[in-house]
Amino acid sequence: MERGVHSKRNADSAGPLGISMVRLRTATRWMLLYVLIGLIAGAGSILFHYLCQVGGHFFLDWLAGYRPPPPAGESHLFFPTSTPFNRWILFLLPAVGGLFSGWLVYTFAPEAEGHGTDAAIEAYHEKGGFVRGRIPIIKTIASAITLTTGGSGGREGPIAQIGAGFGSFLATRLGLSDRERRIMLAAGMGAGIGSIFRAPLAGALFAAEVLYRDPEFESEVIIPAGISSVVAYCFFCLVFGWGSLFDSPDFFFQNPLELGPYTVLSLVLVAAGVLYVKSFYGVHALFKKISIPNHLKPALGGLCTGAIGFFIPETLSFGYGYAQQALENQLPTLLLLGIALGKIFTTSLSIGSGGSGGVFGPSVVIGGTLGGAVGRVFHDLMPSVVGHPGAFVVVGMAGFFSVVSNAPISTIIFVSEMTNSYHLLLPSLLVCSLGYLLSRRWTIYVKQVRTRMDSAAHRGDFFVDVLGAIKVRDLMQYLREVERIPEQMPFEDFKRVFSSSQQHYFPVVGSDGRLTGIFSINDIREVLFDPGISDVVIMKDIANPEIISTSPSEDLNEVLKKFTIRNIQALPVVKDDDPAHLLGMLDRREVIQYYNQRVEEMKSNGDSRQERSAKEA
Repeated sequence: MERGVHSKRNADSAGPLGISMVRLRTATRWMLLYVLIGLIAGAGSILFHYLCQVGGHFFLDWLAGYRPPPPAGESHLFFPTSTPFNRWILFLLPAVGGLFSGWLVYTFAPEAEGHGTDAAIEAYHEKGGFVRGRIPIIKTIASAITLTTGGSGGREGPIAQIGAGFGSFLATRLGLSDRERRIMLAAGMGAGIGSIFRAPLAGALFAAEVLYRDPEFESEVIIPAGISSVVAYCFFCLVFGWGSLFDSPDFFFQNPLELGPYTVLSLVLVAAGVLYVKSFYGVHALFKKISIPNHLKPALGGLCTGAIGFFIPETLSFGYGYAQQALENQLPTLLLLGIALGKIFTTSLSIGSGGSGGVFGPSVVIGGTLGGAVGRVFHDLMPSVVGHPGAFVVVGMAGFFSVVSNAPISTIIFVSEMTNSYHLLLPSLLVCSLGYLLSRRWTIYVKQVRTRMDSAAHRGDFFVDVLGAIKVRDLMQYLREVERIPEQMPFEDFKRVFSSSQQHYFPVVGSDGRLTGIFSINDIREVLFDPGISDVVIMKDIANPEIISTSPSEDLNEVLKKFTIRNIQALPVVKDDDPAHLLGMLDRREVIQYYNQRVEEMKSNGDSRQERSAKEA
């Protein structure tokens, strides 16, 4: 018999000390896991950096005589050779690297092609945080080959997959849930990126922000990624030395008139960013159509990359040293523009053709050289306003990646940490914000989703969030007025009421009209046709005094829980301050219908905002 519609659960019997010990053990366990992820991500960064140093020394220096300058925070691990510079070898090297890289990727792990951050984003949203164990290994070797033979790309892609892959592997081996695996994947991604670029805070924020196109952070990722990133950064710096990646002069923002040139810089960066995204995915689409084996496509892309590098060698490989020289105002304006434009196309050809590498590193170089060129032009036009063109390099680095990544906040911190320059936060905020607003419809990370509502990882959370935002008072118009049954009514009289009623639930009231109990048709099914008790039973005997009810101030998340506790189809709604004052009955179907209506309204509003933003951009 379905006796009643309300029962309360007992409170947790554990005392405060027991609860505290459980929480302490849980926190300690997770702390150890995040530290372990940081150690592995740091070790991966060390290994990858060493492989790049070895490969660069052998391929670029010893074979081609090409010795690009390092950034101030790094130095070559090997003494330079005496090989004279040979453009023809440099022309062919990216093709050879693309051939080996393509064979490795498409033979053992085809999903490792391209830039690895997108793969980690897709795994977070669509695959429950799962990454195949072999992918980080293949990605590391293939990226090292691509980048040290002259291919243009960055280090964050393979490092992101190393950290993310180990976090995913560890969570899988421990039998953790999809949610916990996703968090550990993101922690590994943030740790890898934060260590290789010597920017631990930015690495953690980037892992939480880059998942979405709209300005939204994955809040549950920030602390785990922060712990892992700090550990990975310390491990990496213990081996390769402390300090920032770039050495920046003490630039200061002191003249509000500089905001005019910075606004122009943001427009230049938006135009270049759109070109970068369109070029990258245009090359990617073109190579998808070319009818040759997949493992040969990176070689063809490498050959085209080498053709550009034949004339502008500065566009090959990493290019961080040229961004350092731009900071120090050592490069002419035309060369800065040539590096920026050439880097856009060499990166598109190297990675878009199926090669392996990241897209953040090239963005730093492109944005920095464009900023340097704009800064030099305005310095010549108005030297009293723009006194230091190098400041535009720092802001350009941040602004350009904000344009192409839809991650403005973490990017500002990234560049500030990488250059050890925190005095340009105001112009960086202006340029990054303008760039983001003008370029929201484009992104280099196509696996980003717009908001948490669009992520498969949060569909259940969103359901609860929407229900929590709706109160019962919003549905008062849907309350059903029902016939109240006096508690002293004989059961024989009730049978006549029941025969003409469509109700399934019957509230029972006292002589004063106040609610004292409730019963359903299931409660009376067994006694309905029993003539022996009709004259001796009154409705008070049948009603259950433990009533599951709701009130106008309660949210629908709690209401839905009450519906599901005993599979109830309707709930009595009572006053907030008087649980015996019945207002009406709320049907389960009305709640679900109203929820669906609100979700559709939110989706329509979101789509309308996106269309307006696209038109404004």
